[in-house]
Amino acid sequence: MRTHLRTTVLAATAAALTLALTACGTASDPDTGAATDSSKPLTVGASATPHAGILEYVRDNLAKDADLDLKIKVFDDYRLPNTALQDGQIGANFFQHKPFLDDYNKQNGDTLVPVVNVHLEPLALYSKSVKGVKDLKAGHTVAVPNDATNEGRALKLLADHGLITLKGGVGSGATLADVTDRKGLKFKELEAATLPRSLGDVDAAVINGNYAIEAGLKPAKDALVTEKTEGNPYANLLAVKKGSEKDPRVVKLAELLNSDKVRAYLEKTYDDGSVIPAFGPVKS
Repeated sequence: MRTHLRTTVLAATAAALTLALTACGTASDPDTGAATDSSKPLTVGASATPHAGILEYVRDNLAKDADLDLKIKVFDDYRLPNTALQDGQIGANFFQHKPFLDDYNKQNGDTLVPVVNVHLEPLALYSKSVKGVKDLKAGHTVAVPNDATNEGRALKLLADHGLITLKGGVGSGATLADVTDRKGLKFKELEAATLPRSLGDVDAAVINGNYAIEAGLKPAKDALVTEKTEGNPYANLLAVKKGSEKDPRVVKLAELLNSDKVRAYLEKTYDDGSVIPAFGPVKS
């Protein structure tokens, strides 16, 4: 009787462990692939341009041979892709640079981590009313992104070209409060996505690369000034929730995004300097 009871208990325990392990290996939503079950599709959240386009190239041309079932979910702002990733609605995202990711984690206490750098979209200053930076005078209004990391990046671009003066040592973390000499310029802080539409209402605007592309702006042709690409810390990267870095699907996608075929695709598709390959590990 004792033997029979012990056997029954052991069997029940084994069944419970099996059920628990199975549950741990299954995504909470079968459509997102948010957990590490490599048999599930991997859903990646991305900005429409150029990120979703790059992922579509990978999905349509490379993923099948790599045995990767890739799905893409497009977001039209800079807030939702990270909250969706943290909440497990998606399995990875591709839209941001590391300073933005670091600021998001700091502000929200979340645990998103970079996997691999993919490309750089140079930030640039555009205008419909002036032909060069020397034409920007006292009284003119310049629009800049209103999120912390991209505003600092924009102000650094303006300072590097003598349009403003910043406090010493603030670097890319600058805010408007760190501008010690505006040279008479006025500033308008706007959502990054709305900056291209603001060009008719301001004298110039510092516009993120992806939104410039969507608006048909080409940095090599249309920009008054463009940030330097060498040593630039703003490469756009693939990110996941901490603990998913070694998910086989994520590893495959990272390899494909850094492949020679993707490099060739970027160089051919964005030959105007708006998207530049920036492959490799993400520096801490």
